[in-house]
Amino acid sequence: MNIHPNETYMLDLLTKLLNTPSPSGFTHRIMKVIEAEAKALGFAVTQNEKGGAIITMKGKDSSRRIALSAHVDTLGAMVRSITSQGTLAITSVGGFMMQSIENEYCTIHTRSGKTYTGTILTSRPSVHVYSDARDFTREEKHMEVRIDELVNCKEDVMKLGIMPGDFISFDARPVITPSGYVKSRHLDDKASVVALFGLLESSRREGWQPAHDVVLLISNYEEVGHGASWIPGGIHEMIAVDMGTIGDDLSCKETDVSICAKDSTGPYDYDMTGKLIQLAQNLNIPFAVDIYPHYGSDASAALRGGSNIRAALIGPGVHASHAMERTHKQAVLNTARLLAAYVMS
Repeated sequence: MNIHPNETYMLDLLTKLLNTPSPSGFTHRIMKVIEAEAKALGFAVTQNEKGGAIITMKGKDSSRRIALSAHVDTLGAMVRSITSQGTLAITSVGGFMMQSIENEYCTIHTRSGKTYTGTILTSRPSVHVYSDARDFTREEKHMEVRIDELVNCKEDVMKLGIMPGDFISFDARPVITPSGYVKSRHLDDKASVVALFGLLESSRREGWQPAHDVVLLISNYEEVGHGASWIPGGIHEMIAVDMGTIGDDLSCKETDVSICAKDSTGPYDYDMTGKLIQLAQNLNIPFAVDIYPHYGSDASAALRGGSNIRAALIGPGVHASHAMERTHKQAVLNTARLLAAYVMS
């Protein structure tokens, strides 16, 4: 069956998720959005001890269970220390280039619930002052947050209630262009989360049911490596839904659904990958099969955690991953279509 994803619903939800801060370890707010959205569609939600969401679609036959995972946590930072000048030294949450966050606006989230805005800069941010500003190494120890408050020293910052361990989120700045491109930070992996919700919304609106029980895992620690290291019992197959990367000798485009045959943890299941390729061909979905040597997924974490499952990896093509990312709405919609075809077959 070929479903018809609700484009307006999916893009509106994507914008909402992108505008909700959720660096790994600071996802309680976005999980409330996830829970409310699932319940609005008529699906019950439970949480694991790490705060990830588990949503179940009842199938025609409960003798097998298929898991579909996507992660809602993103890259970010934490306050490492407060400098004597009243700026914030940072420590990374997740793996990214320091150049990709230079001059980015951000928000500091304090333990008391107060938030403050700021800008991420190097400690030598002006070519008019520092002769080596252009060549200054962009590394963690040289980056700091300039706070948008009247502060001149460490004590001034402390009076605001800011302390080491406070989370820092990067402004996503999502834009959907008339040509259908979606450009924003954190499309990895909120675009895939929306593909899963497109599946849920379609099943309610179009009245279809999967062949077997489907468990949706919305994980919240993927960017630091252990998002789905634990999965519910009874899972036979798992498809990690995560971005497809673009560049070098890869064939994936932003309009494609990426089917990953192998990543840094090794090859994915041969039969599952072949079935996804065949379904994409049958539905005339633009797709690419690629190898991602610098990549790991929630399925990788589940396999490393000892889960006795078969696993595959697909997702919308995303350019400039872990930087200012871009995909196309067709890739997100078609990811939902391919997943629906898989779980109904």
